[in-house]
Amino acid sequence: MSLSTNVSDPKSIITEDHVKKALIADKGIQAVLKCWKVADFTKRGDNYACEVTSVEVKYSLNDKEECEVTYVVKLNPHRNFGDFQEVAPFFFEKEGKFYEELVPALNEALMSAGQKPLPFAKCFLVSLEEGKEQLYFEDLRARGFKMFDRRKGMDKYHVALVISELARLHGASYLLTKKVLKGESAGGRYEFITKDLLDFTPNTKELFLSWIERGVDTGVMMLDRIGGYESASAWLKSMKSEVENVLSSGIQSTRFNSICHGDCWNNNLLFRYNAEGRPMEVMLLDLQLCREASVASDLNYLLCTSVNGDVRKPNLRHFLSLYHSTYKEVLEGGDMPMHFTIEELVEEYRDKNKFGLLFALVIIPMMLTEPEEVPEMSDTDIETLMNDFRAIALDKLKTNPLFKPRFLSIFDEFMETGLIA
Repeated sequence: MSLSTNVSDPKSIITEDHVKKALIADKGIQAVLKCWKVADFTKRGDNYACEVTSVEVKYSLNDKEECEVTYVVKLNPHRNFGDFQEVAPFFFEKEGKFYEELVPALNEALMSAGQKPLPFAKCFLVSLEEGKEQLYFEDLRARGFKMFDRRKGMDKYHVALVISELARLHGASYLLTKKVLKGESAGGRYEFITKDLLDFTPNTKELFLSWIERGVDTGVMMLDRIGGYESASAWLKSMKSEVENVLSSGIQSTRFNSICHGDCWNNNLLFRYNAEGRPMEVMLLDLQLCREASVASDLNYLLCTSVNGDVRKPNLRHFLSLYHSTYKEVLEGGDMPMHFTIEELVEEYRDKNKFGLLFALVIIPMMLTEPEEVPEMSDTDIETLMNDFRAIALDKLKTNPLFKPRFLSIFDEFMETGLIA
């Protein structure tokens, strides 16, 4: 597959026809589009796999007053590094079909169990035209949702909200497969969630493995620069040859198999707060890597990338217990017995720790980079991009107090548990 990359501005693929379709899906056939304009609101570092902007719309309804609404729009970014343009359709197909096909099915399974719907934004348009892929969503800012500062590790209140919603997503998946699909795997009915970057095309596999392997190289350099972690550095070096196996085994499961978010870190979450600043509600964003996998892959991804050690380590049992009880509540609402114990969940979580570590090595340097320092992604290759992030990370070890505790705490914990000999 070879797509044109000559779109200088991804926002140019937005058309009035797209806006009209989103408006009608949202407000009904009586809505008449008056005018619209693109309004950027994100900053560098907020998005990597797509271009995100918004469209401000003025319309009339039933020939009466003039109304306004804003849609958040995700666009094919037309980035030119490596084979990214081959990966972009993969991302948009998975996310678009997740909203079109899986969200309604999962919510129906949940509501039949007496549960509220899952925390996903309303999606009004999925357009998968090759090279012009775009998705239109409700603007959650209007409901008070905000992005958490990705440079900070989430506290236990933020984590608890996310853990609970992951449990509800996974529990809804179990109900769907057992009660609606009659034991058939979700991947058998929804083929798009079986697609993975490791098997999409040879080129995407090479790009993905290269991205992770360079993250391992960065981790080794950081450990060596810090000093005192010689055994961890040697272990990490040896794991580079295992990257593909760790990624594959990290998502494999039978007993714990579920529809998973696949990319659950704090850049892909929005929170709504009360007057005291306490998080009260979370929205899960960016389902571009949704997959059928072990529930522990989502848990490791979240806890290894987005939580500091001083929150993760003392609260790990609490987080997993909260997950277990929430999951159990969903199943009980659907008259299904719980099929794993808390101890079995802990064991599964530990078994997938290497999977979480690999993504932490890639994401933490990106996460802790200041917005103005994020490398330009449009006209570079994956090697240059990862080298830029590595250089920033190595420099920040001296100047940014957030780097060491976020990075080293993972190795300290894994050495304590015996994962790192």
